[in-house]
Amino acid sequence: MKTKRLLQKILLILPLMISINIMTSAQKIEINGQVICNESKTPLPGVSVIIKNTAIGVVTNTSGKYTIQARVGDYVQFSFIGYETKTVKVQKDSIVNVSLKPALDQLEEVVVTGYIPKKKYTITGACTQVSGSPIYRSRYPQPIHAEEYKNFNPNHFLLALDNPLSTFSIDVDQAAYSNVRRFINNGTLPPVDAVRTEEFLNYFTYDYPAPKGKHPVSITTEVSSAPWNSQHRLIHIGIKAKEIALENLPASNLVFLIDVSGSMYDQNKLPLLKSSMKLLVQQLRSQDQVAIVTYANNTKELLASTSGNEKTKIIEAIESLQASGGTAGGDGIQRAYKVAEKNFIKGGNNRIILATDGDFNIGISSPDELEKMIETKRATGIYLTVLGFGMGNYKDNRIQVLAEKGNGNHAYIDNLLEAKKVLVNEFGGTLFTVAKDVKIQVEFNPAHVQAYRLIGYESRMLEDKDFNDDTKDAGEMGSGHSVTALYEVIPVGVKSNIVGDIDPLKYQKVEKNEKRTLTNSPELLTVKLRYKQPNALTSTKMEVAVLDTKTPLNKSSENFRFSAAVAGFGMLLQNSAYKNDLNFDHVIQLAKQATHYDPEGYRKEFIRLVESAALLQ
Repeated sequence: MKTKRLLQKILLILPLMISINIMTSAQKIEINGQVICNESKTPLPGVSVIIKNTAIGVVTNTSGKYTIQARVGDYVQFSFIGYETKTVKVQKDSIVNVSLKPALDQLEEVVVTGYIPKKKYTITGACTQVSGSPIYRSRYPQPIHAEEYKNFNPNHFLLALDNPLSTFSIDVDQAAYSNVRRFINNGTLPPVDAVRTEEFLNYFTYDYPAPKGKHPVSITTEVSSAPWNSQHRLIHIGIKAKEIALENLPASNLVFLIDVSGSMYDQNKLPLLKSSMKLLVQQLRSQDQVAIVTYANNTKELLASTSGNEKTKIIEAIESLQASGGTAGGDGIQRAYKVAEKNFIKGGNNRIILATDGDFNIGISSPDELEKMIETKRATGIYLTVLGFGMGNYKDNRIQVLAEKGNGNHAYIDNLLEAKKVLVNEFGGTLFTVAKDVKIQVEFNPAHVQAYRLIGYESRMLEDKDFNDDTKDAGEMGSGHSVTALYEVIPVGVKSNIVGDIDPLKYQKVEKNEKRTLTNSPELLTVKLRYKQPNALTSTKMEVAVLDTKTPLNKSSENFRFSAAVAGFGMLLQNSAYKNDLNFDHVIQLAKQATHYDPEGYRKEFIRLVESAALLQ
């Protein structure tokens, strides 16, 4: 009888227990938390947080934090490129903090690269400093010696008497620095052609004064000794663009043009690309709109133009991307322009963001063909930003052409922190132009300047007549952007083998009294700058005269000393004929004297990078 009564009680209670369990499981709760790196304990932005077996998901913000709705009993998956995926079962707790472990295979003694094997060295990375270099596993073998760069021809000294004008287009690109960092972190020095010193200089933040008054840019100048030749002077020119608050930026019409060809399969390509684009999506506002165009063998409009407040929809489209097939990059670019034109916002920011390794192999593919195509699209008022990814088959020469001719900028994404720098920290500068067709022309006074050379900007040189020609294309500056240019000057009276002696002319005679009249002005040079407002067709000119105050190097500003260190690093990597006795230790010591202004820590990272490069000699 007792057994019978017990069974009856169980049968009565069981449905109630099942009901309570079902109700508990069906109950949705809000989960908050933070995702950090297990080793460095630093926040991880861009981590995918997804309810397993559903399309529900979010991405961690720049502080590694997230909020998601889930049911008790659900499994939440945390995934991030280069890290082990972690799955957590939802309990009744509303706060779930997660730490992810790096999942990269580390070599014990040797780093295998597409160039030569090197012994292990300390590298700088996104999570922590580790010994060895990360090797990504791929279904597709990495080609050797398949990267392409435009041939490097350095600027040489010019006589100021015969060539008093130096004219060039500004360049805000930073891709060369992060690309070279990738080489060094992988245990090998970069090819000379990969080093563009102006992009090294412009990678860093400088403490330049913000523009005041009607102009959207300011000009700062400084003169001191050249660290690699004490008899020479170094001219520092800093340009700073005005910064517009995020809430005041115009609405954006963006087209994500994404390379999903087979060459993008590797972990440092499409997976990193997806995580990077999700970071950008988090910055979008309700007035912004995004379309997604993909290309492989064919092109596809994966996502029609969608409001920036529909972040889940945009992220789901990004998550669906898979790599396969050939690379019809030219067709993809043309389709992206059509989509951008269809959704054009008058007075807004209309921009294509191309993410690729540059390996176009179907249709329009050569740098010359791409240049001609982009030039025809430039008049549409749609800008082109290019994000480079990957290694082994990276086509820097093609990407560089696209960015230069497309009224845009170029960044190389070697890790997620670089994506955060470009797409989050520098969001306004990357996407919003405040001055276009910016040109600089420097006039040197031959009474004080014997010869000069511009350090970098080799691919940006213009003819002197182009300075006043408003039909000639030049570089763009975004919100808060800075541009730095350096000239090395040989003063009059300094004996130099660089200038040398020239035999008297045989077929020309110059009479003794036929001398050029030189001004008695104390000015060393004059910096002239032209720019156009974003929607203007005519330019405005600015002008600043520069005197040599004889400031010694140890009394110069941190801006001056750090830029000189960066330029010196570029000269060493290029094995410049003008480096004299400069070495990596000199560069390191000079940079260490200029780290007081280092808001994001990039100057200190630079020092570590130079230290690593020194070990690879």
